[in-house]
Amino acid sequence: MAIRWYMTSKQGCAVNPEKISETLKQLDIRPDEIEDKKLSEAFSILLNLVEEMYADYNGTIAENQKLKDEINLLKGEQPKPDIRGSKKKDNIDESSEKERKKREPPKEKKSKAKKDKIKPNRTEKCLVDKSILPADAEFKGYQSVIAQELIIKTDNVEYLKQIYYSPSQNKTYIGQLPLGFKGGYGPGVISFIYTQKHASNVSEPRITEFLNNAGIFISQSTVSRFLTKDVDIFHQEKSDIIHAGLSSSVYQQIDDTGTRVNGENQYVQILCNPYYTAFFTVPKKDRLTVIDILLCGNERRYYFNKEAFDLLKTFRLSNKVIIQLQSQVAARTLDEKQMEEVLGKLFPNPDKGKNQRARIKEAGAIAAYHNQTDFPIVPTLLSDDAPQFKHITKEQGLCWIHDGRHYKKLHPVVTLNKDKLDDFLEHYWDYYAKLLEYKQSPTQCKAEELSGEFDELFSTQSGYEALDDRIAKTKAKKVELLLVLKYPELPLHNNNSELGARVEKRKQDVSLQTITDEGTKSKDSFLTIAQTAKKLGVSVYEYILDRVSKRFNMPSLASLIREQSKSIHQFFDTS
Repeated sequence: MAIRWYMTSKQGCAVNPEKISETLKQLDIRPDEIEDKKLSEAFSILLNLVEEMYADYNGTIAENQKLKDEINLLKGEQPKPDIRGSKKKDNIDESSEKERKKREPPKEKKSKAKKDKIKPNRTEKCLVDKSILPADAEFKGYQSVIAQELIIKTDNVEYLKQIYYSPSQNKTYIGQLPLGFKGGYGPGVISFIYTQKHASNVSEPRITEFLNNAGIFISQSTVSRFLTKDVDIFHQEKSDIIHAGLSSSVYQQIDDTGTRVNGENQYVQILCNPYYTAFFTVPKKDRLTVIDILLCGNERRYYFNKEAFDLLKTFRLSNKVIIQLQSQVAARTLDEKQMEEVLGKLFPNPDKGKNQRARIKEAGAIAAYHNQTDFPIVPTLLSDDAPQFKHITKEQGLCWIHDGRHYKKLHPVVTLNKDKLDDFLEHYWDYYAKLLEYKQSPTQCKAEELSGEFDELFSTQSGYEALDDRIAKTKAKKVELLLVLKYPELPLHNNNSELGARVEKRKQDVSLQTITDEGTKSKDSFLTIAQTAKKLGVSVYEYILDRVSKRFNMPSLASLIREQSKSIHQFFDTS
């Protein structure tokens, strides 16, 4: 009680939070060094109470400020401003990237020099003025210097289209423009617009301004029309990329981030592996949405076999509902309409049983997904620990960095507990480094050793209750965190999909939102193509130009995914 009183009042006044923190940090009591066992246990309990009270105290301050802001808004006043980078506000780093990168092996530098990548378009000789040469000067050859230059100029062509008329057929024949021309603009201009918008993240007004300055007179509405209309070929490219990507690896990575569509909050799901990155803007981020993404655009079905009913038990659906459902749908495959009819019978009141309805649909959809043969089934999904990603695939891997962030969210104020946290995190990331070494040369013996070491590390009892609780939660995820012991090619983190989420966020910095369904779909398709081309080492502009001009000289990104993944699979098969 004395501690709580001190933290909340001092002569009737609130105590400065920074002063409390400094006072508690100076409380350097170490119960494990106290010989009296009862006294040692008492101090351990008190220190944990201090941590708990201080956490409650900070939570209360934040909640009070939130309530004050809401009151100010109701009174027509402004809430307390959240000033980024303020020195008065602690900038707490909850990222684990610093610790992870220390353990990552240094990346191999690419040996290929910049000069080797440059293809000369022409060769010119730089001659020496012979009038300045002495009589004994001898020719010794040439020194090669490759200079890069970019020429921006128009290539406006007046096409004279022949016209023929046949009186007998009452039909006019007109010569056609070269392939790729549309609305008075050539494939180079159109490809430039696509690339600037989706690969370079330039806004439509700035694209229009640049083209006008370069002598291409085009309106912003025309630029917008090119970006959203008649782009079915690129939607098909995205579909082909996803089909190839789903078959290219034993695992897929997934993450989501928020976005805006015509003033409404929606989500972008990022599905990827080392060969591709695909973007999907969706209204929700629930489990059914994730299933729909893995269905590759195919209609969702519901199948109620043993797997589905086992999932319903895992979802803790009541036995009564499960028995009723079995009598109606056992061993049946249902479409959306039939599923809704069954749910209408089970739950006549539409306002009741919403969660149970959702779990039933999820169980049936997962079973149907696993039992279809029309498209690739993902065996392993690597993600964070969000509930919508669970149970969809046979196996799920979890991200070590996401798990590590939970430890960074612990902010002990007692010096002893801070030391315990720092010490444990050092062991945590040392173990992570051993997993990285295992990936380079995996063996069954090493896998067993690392499994045992995991049990030992995450059975640690530090005496700092918040830390011990966090350690126990990590131990409960052993199967998911150590899936890499079974699949060495599996990443230890989900950074790949998070980088895709960052691409989406950077696009929002330039274009806050999409307005139409066409624009949203176009954005997803072109981002998928641009980011996949980048992973495969393909020039985005050259690829888009090849498609817009309808030359199709370049192999499809889907075929490159299959080709590159095949060589990797052969490597692991022979390892």
